[in-house]
Amino acid sequence: MSINQLMFRNLRKNLKNYYLYVFALIFSSALYFAFVTLQFDPSMDATKGSIKGGAAIKAASVLLIAIVSIFLLYANTIFIKRRSKEIGLFQLIGMTKNRIFRILTAENFILYFGSLLIGIFVGFSVSKLIIMILFKTLGVEGITSLHFSYEALIQTLIVFFVIYLFIMLMNYLFIKRQSILSLFRVTSVTEGKVKKVSVIEMIIGLLGILLIILGYYISSRLFSGDFTKMNELFIQMILILASVIIGTYLFYKGSVRFVFNIIRKNKNGYLNINEVLSLSSIMFRMKSNAVLLTIITTVSALAIGLLSLSYISYYSAEQTAKTSVPADFSITNIQDAEKFKAALTTNKMMYTEKVVDVIQVNVNMENVIDRLTEGLNIDMNNVPLPVISEESVEGIQVSADETLLTGYSPMLEKFMSLKKAGPIELKGQHEVIPQQFIGLNKDTVVSWYFTDGGIPVAIVDKTVFERLKNDINPSIQMKSSIYIGIDILDHANIKRADEIFREMGFLKNRDNDSQLEMMTQQKQNMGLIMFIVAFLGLTFLITSGCILYFKQMDECEDEKSNYTILRKLGFTQGDLLKGIQVKQIFNFGIPLIVGLFHSYFAIQSGGFLFGNELWTPMIIVMLVYTALYSIFGILSVFYYKKVIKEALR
Repeated sequence: MSINQLMFRNLRKNLKNYYLYVFALIFSSALYFAFVTLQFDPSMDATKGSIKGGAAIKAASVLLIAIVSIFLLYANTIFIKRRSKEIGLFQLIGMTKNRIFRILTAENFILYFGSLLIGIFVGFSVSKLIIMILFKTLGVEGITSLHFSYEALIQTLIVFFVIYLFIMLMNYLFIKRQSILSLFRVTSVTEGKVKKVSVIEMIIGLLGILLIILGYYISSRLFSGDFTKMNELFIQMILILASVIIGTYLFYKGSVRFVFNIIRKNKNGYLNINEVLSLSSIMFRMKSNAVLLTIITTVSALAIGLLSLSYISYYSAEQTAKTSVPADFSITNIQDAEKFKAALTTNKMMYTEKVVDVIQVNVNMENVIDRLTEGLNIDMNNVPLPVISEESVEGIQVSADETLLTGYSPMLEKFMSLKKAGPIELKGQHEVIPQQFIGLNKDTVVSWYFTDGGIPVAIVDKTVFERLKNDINPSIQMKSSIYIGIDILDHANIKRADEIFREMGFLKNRDNDSQLEMMTQQKQNMGLIMFIVAFLGLTFLITSGCILYFKQMDECEDEKSNYTILRKLGFTQGDLLKGIQVKQIFNFGIPLIVGLFHSYFAIQSGGFLFGNELWTPMIIVMLVYTALYSIFGILSVFYYKKVIKEALR
């Protein structure tokens, strides 16, 4: 057999055994090429016109390179070890290490760049679909066409060629450092299998679980009022991160083995075939994979958390816009309002108008503050609040000595919570009016121009409002003291009315605002972030799933002799598969479940910063991630099934 025949025979064998690696390489290159194409596609001008959008895509492409590089280098490490005996045989028949390296290099070159070219073609084919998905996410109306970018092609070839050089360097160092004897022992080196769990392992196992629980507990109490200083919040965030990551590592290092050992103890060591193939194998394997599983779990939690938070903000865009701009259009200038109403009348659009007088008043709130986070630099003796009359709000009545606050931001409430009632003082320029604070109302009555995005509005009796209006402090008044809210009666006309509002130049300054415009801007901003995070998350999902699958391939080959013995003892293929299925549920399920728990507590802790709707976006993201992740567990079961079927051949 010639060298060329040997090389092509090995190539066919490797392609058959490592088809998922080839798929992952094609997928990675396709994803990267399609993503980089976004930077150079002419139809992206509508969304990437800002520096922030372009910078986000470029930064994401760098992260994409890092994810793909780590995956390919790790996968190559597994495969080169699987071929160690083959390399040793080559040396036994007289081949030099340099010649063996050249053969492997040629094989890898054909496999690698063949997959790369296929991936680029696939990436080019789906690039239009990806841009259409992005446009749909951002709500941008534009026409996309299939555009081949030579800049993206060159960038992709350079990146993957550099990765290929690193892979070849790893292979060269591996071949040079290994002796013939060590090459035959690489795959036969088993995990450290200790029959008895030591006391140290028990301590490590309990400590891992306790550290994770501690991180979850601090996370749930982070904004509950236990920590009122900015530096305390920062320290607690670092503590949560360290506690959860270290706890996760110790969990894989000792907790899983410790818990499964308790199960085995309860059975007095008498395990059925399913438990032998699942629990026992996991006890001995998971400890050595602790670092890998910790990284996969942590990054999975990060991907799920970031995608959930961005989706929460995107999902809550409409509600956020209604909170910030209570009417379809908010105007703070009478002349602008008259012009806009005239334009609506000209276009035969019916509307309603609400006019509210708003003044700024310093309020002494020292006696009603329940908790205040230090570092906010707020003088609670002189808090400037917008004040309106009860006449401006339907369904609300207060007496001459009562004040109701409305529109209090949930985010602000986390840092500055108020008591349910208490005495306050409304301060004019010369007069101080004592009042009784009677509670909070969540309804928004004026635009964010007056509330600065979350400050509550004080509703007072009309006589008190007139007294304050006649005694205002000019130094704290805003440029405008009137809020005009215009609602379009026919919702089908809102889009056209928004176009008129924009064409008349009312959005050039932030004194006036459109609810639809604010919702669209937030969806575009968060939609781009969500798209990028989803892109990176999908890449990591595929690569991490492939890594776990490759590890299962590795373990399956090591345990092949065990399956042969069990088959000879009379166990059927179905008997063995039941245990394998349980094993894969643990192998893939434990990192997934731990990652989901990590992301859940992170979202529950800080999700309020991104929007009011938490549960629906979070559950959708988690279900999709779980479904995609489960595919690799199912594929690993099929691989085991093939190996078990061949166990008696």
